[in-house]
Amino acid sequence: RLPGRVLELVFSYLELRELRSCALVCKLWHHVLHGDENSEVWRSLAARCLAEEALRTDILCNVPTYKGKVRAFHHAFSTNDCSRNVYIKKNGFTLHRNPIAQSTDGARTKIGFSEGRHAWEVWWEGPLGTVAVIGIATKRAAMQCQGYVALLGSDDQSWGWNLVDNNLLHNGEVNGSFPQCNNAPKYQIGERIRVILDMEDKTLAFERGYEFLGVAFRGLPKVCLYPAVSAVYGNTEVTLVYLGKPLDG
Repeated sequence: RLPGRVLELVFSYLELRELRSCALVCKLWHHVLHGDENSEVWRSLAARCLAEEALRTDILCNVPTYKGKVRAFHHAFSTNDCSRNVYIKKNGFTLHRNPIAQSTDGARTKIGFSEGRHAWEVWWEGPLGTVAVIGIATKRAAMQCQGYVALLGSDDQSWGWNLVDNNLLHNGEVNGSFPQCNNAPKYQIGERIRVILDMEDKTLAFERGYEFLGVAFRGLPKVCLYPAVSAVYGNTEVTLVYLGKPLDG
């Protein structure tokens, strides 16, 4: 039985997949790995897999632990599941849309959800253009199309909130305005929107700052759903950061 400090030192050299296996060995190993989310294990792993820019800027300011930062990286935009007209910046969390005319371009995250409750933040760094949509999509939803359209929400495989006109979109139809209040404020560049997916209640909700805006979509299907965005403006950038389980209240 090695002391916890020795185990922590050994674990700090392992990768995430190996750590997952180690956590199943015994209660002591599980406690060493998950008892302190800022331990040397998670600090070392974060330093290896996250870009320096992500660690030294405010991108991850709402992810307080190193374990949470590693988890956020593994839930970030996928470089292999996005439009050919976008790329993921070196920080690992920000999508950049190239200035391609007459194209709408989107991206999904690396990991989707079919159970549990999950929250993530999305914010635009640059002009919205005529369409800027955040929401969720199945693996079958298209991530690129011709013209400037609300791609996310254009079919029955995706659900989106267009930040430009505050419309909710699904199956190619407008499902009402959001949030449901008079003179709802328009989105401001850089403002972080929190998205809350509850696969138990099958709902998608949004928050702005510390204000809960309400449930946008109900009756979501019991399939794997991915955080996603779609954009049209050239050189605009969108950042998405997974937060984990939402905090109630």
